[in-house]
Amino acid sequence: MDFESNYEIARTAEFLLSRNFTRVALQFPDELLKDSTRVVRALRDQLRSLRKCGAEQNGGNKDVRLFVMADTTYGSCCVDEVGALHVNAECVVHYGHTCLSPTTNLPAFFVIGKAPVSVPNCIKSLSSYALTNDKHILVLYGLEYAYSIKHIREALVEASKLSNSKSELEVRFADVSCSVMNSSDDHRSSTGLVEPAGVCTDDNIFGMAPDNRYKIGSLIWTLPEGHRMEDYLLFWIGSDNPEFATVVLTFNGCDIVRYNPKENRLVTDVSQQKRILKRRYYLVEKAKDANIVGILVGTLGVAGYLHMIHQMKDLITGAGKKVYTLVVGRPNPAKLANFPECDVFIYVSCAQTALLDSKEYLAPVITPFEAMLAFNRGSQWTGAYVMEFQGLINSSLVEVKESEEARFSFLSGGYVEDVDLQGKEIGKEEEGTLALANAMEKVLQLRDNPNSLKKGTSRSGPEYFAARSYQGLDMHYDNSLPEPYLIGRSGRASGYEDEKNRQVEL
Repeated sequence: MDFESNYEIARTAEFLLSRNFTRVALQFPDELLKDSTRVVRALRDQLRSLRKCGAEQNGGNKDVRLFVMADTTYGSCCVDEVGALHVNAECVVHYGHTCLSPTTNLPAFFVIGKAPVSVPNCIKSLSSYALTNDKHILVLYGLEYAYSIKHIREALVEASKLSNSKSELEVRFADVSCSVMNSSDDHRSSTGLVEPAGVCTDDNIFGMAPDNRYKIGSLIWTLPEGHRMEDYLLFWIGSDNPEFATVVLTFNGCDIVRYNPKENRLVTDVSQQKRILKRRYYLVEKAKDANIVGILVGTLGVAGYLHMIHQMKDLITGAGKKVYTLVVGRPNPAKLANFPECDVFIYVSCAQTALLDSKEYLAPVITPFEAMLAFNRGSQWTGAYVMEFQGLINSSLVEVKESEEARFSFLSGGYVEDVDLQGKEIGKEEEGTLALANAMEKVLQLRDNPNSLKKGTSRSGPEYFAARSYQGLDMHYDNSLPEPYLIGRSGRASGYEDEKNRQVEL
């Protein structure tokens, strides 16, 4: 494929000049960084030629300075606004795979690229599988294949005309959001909260909205009235990547197949991806037993991340837990091992980087949606799953239901009493009103297991370290005088000099 066509040089230059940007940051992922110099050279040539034409008509344009950004602090799919602001950039041009999360301060222009796909093989796989299934078809796809959807749609219409089948094949295609995204500063509601931004249509929604309009990532679609997502077979065109995992988890009640354009084959078994839900439910149950919670800041540019962090803090403190906010960049087991006092971590990031395989971590890492299920007493998981935290802002799930009753833990097999509730009981004991709490505890205890009621141990980080068996080297500062030194052994380990002298004496 042509280099300038793949990187959309002409379209990018027209966008920059139309907005009168003078300082532009070009963000490249690691796999495309090798092409950055060629992109900058081609973009400068295109801008120079457009300025010459504009100078003749409008009297001249200002020069556009280009800055290449690499090695982003967080996921490469998100716009690195912090890095762009270091060079006082007015706009970010993002290259490669993207989650299209709304930005906070800077407008963004997305150049996704074009991956090759065989349209005849894709149509063949789609038609053959659709004929053996009585459900309607909804085609979703990775953004790198969005350019080919028009050709696939036209080829599917021609194939249906040539087919002798009497059954009508109803196939719907999702549309792509606009590749230009304005900052959320221009999309604030009257209450001051950030509203989702970045799409060209009015479908500024996350998950499901009225009239059966749906949005996931950068794909939007509308279903007929009376239709549900469970009535459709999802046909995914693309690789098995985080974008596909988001679709599988969000619409876990739908039948899903995947067409692999790289291997030109249809994958009908996605049980491995759906098995992730069982793992996530286990992490939710494990998070319920946590006493100290760490909030991992996984983005500094996605709109609404600060509001979600404050919302998580209110949720955790309302549940009687201790919370710490941690900024560690891209998390890994070595980094999070420096915080052993945290029983669980909540990762606030975009949808495509939110799921971390925490098997190698000392403590589980969960999403904001899973935290709402874990720390909201009495909430039950209905099977619905929300990946984008923007859809959880001001959600009714945040309303913590306070309860002084002990909670049953499926992992420990007994009742668990939160540490905050223990403090309340101590205060009641001082007032002489502990009789009711003691009576409840006796009822919960089993006759053959008097230790069935378990209580949290650490209320905060300092308490955790105070209870550790190893607390570091003992440093005594009472005596300012230096201690007398002793002469150690000399020689080799096979026989020190003092040992040889003893052998001679013997």
